[in-house]
Amino acid sequence: MTQDTALLAATDQPQGATALAERKVFIKTYGCQMNVYDSGRMSDALAAEGYVATETMDDADLVLLNTCHIREKAAEKVYSALGRLRETKKARAAEGREFMIGVAGCVAQAEGDEIARREPAVDVVIGPQTYHRLPQALKRARSGERVVDTEYALEDKFEHLPDPTRVKGRARSVTAFLTVQEGCDKFCTFCVVPYTRGSEVSRPIAQIVSEAEKLVAAGVRELTLLGQNVNAWHGMDASGRPIGLGDLLYRLADIPGLARLRYTTSHPRDMDDRLIEAHRDLRMLMPYLHLPVQAGSDRILKAMNRRHNAADYIALVERIRAARPDIALSGDFIVGFPGETEADFQATMDLVETIGYAQAYSFKYSTRPGTPGADLPDHVAEDVKTERLARLQELLLKQQQDFSRSLIGSEIDLLLEKPGRMPGQLIGRSPWLQSVNVDANQSKIGDIINVRITAAGPNSLFAEVAEG
Repeated sequence: MTQDTALLAATDQPQGATALAERKVFIKTYGCQMNVYDSGRMSDALAAEGYVATETMDDADLVLLNTCHIREKAAEKVYSALGRLRETKKARAAEGREFMIGVAGCVAQAEGDEIARREPAVDVVIGPQTYHRLPQALKRARSGERVVDTEYALEDKFEHLPDPTRVKGRARSVTAFLTVQEGCDKFCTFCVVPYTRGSEVSRPIAQIVSEAEKLVAAGVRELTLLGQNVNAWHGMDASGRPIGLGDLLYRLADIPGLARLRYTTSHPRDMDDRLIEAHRDLRMLMPYLHLPVQAGSDRILKAMNRRHNAADYIALVERIRAARPDIALSGDFIVGFPGETEADFQATMDLVETIGYAQAYSFKYSTRPGTPGADLPDHVAEDVKTERLARLQELLLKQQQDFSRSLIGSEIDLLLEKPGRMPGQLIGRSPWLQSVNVDANQSKIGDIINVRITAAGPNSLFAEVAEG
């Protein structure tokens, strides 16, 4: 979820675009699934300008860095990449070739003017709420203007983006992300999201359903709904009745051809009864829930401004598991938050033991400039954070491995997503989001087949096609 990825998503050019000179774009995507979605939508917007994707940065006429500000040294990574791109731009200029550089995403939002000041080679800096203006920003940059567009847009960016279509040259993947909510109003003291993504905004249900239907028509079988705080999504149904994420999931489950639903990332405070009922009632809603708790100490949770305590979280998980017994939990943990004692850390270990996670993400606390956590006293020594993180990750890894091994011998439905490394091998995702390798010569990508789990590796499962 936090690992840097490169996303090269392109769409067919609309009619009339062939008259434009074809340019190539390389998009480097850092961070979360929402950035992956945003990169794809930026690629959609650029397709109308004649841009097609390239998997090689050296071939690109435009390089976009879609950045993430969540982790430590995020900005330094961006400036390091920009330093290398600056040299490429000089070499291209000597050859008389165009080479444009753009910075998008949360680092752009947080440090737009500073990026423009420190790195003159950058042509465009554009925030996550204004990337629908990217084609216009590039036109302005070609006329000699350096564009920094990080104001929160008054218009709905989704209304200005092209409809999702088939990826040029091949069918769209059988899985897709769909952003339904952006921003956060929780103001956890460690988090920059409210400052880089803004306040909570929910897309209208009709807009979401329309995009989902187009994705399914293009071959998508599994949708993952995205939001910085996705279960805070709210809207109105056709009769004007206020509804939440649970109702949205029920509505999407009615789309013909859609086989699976997921959503991420959730906040415990917004996990309401209707959403829990959706997990109980909708078999197509996968039994996997990412529900970050961050810490097990009530004192640290209060300092984090999480506005729940450990007992609240444990009781919530019990309610969810009562509704969907086969559900697997994933979580986020921060070790070494300012003021954390050994007793506070042990409370986190105790909570992990109580819950039992199938997967989790854990990190040492790092100060994010501009957040309240940066000004708190009693910061924990780096070596202490490192030692505590090692202990926590050892426990989380054991729980993950135990969960994977518990599936050996069971039969599951597997959505086949891509070819494997070996001839005849295909790779899919289990209902619990694990990668599964299977020899399936008689099947094709997009099929959902019944398989029997035969082995569990460190990061994936192995299976055989179940007979009958």
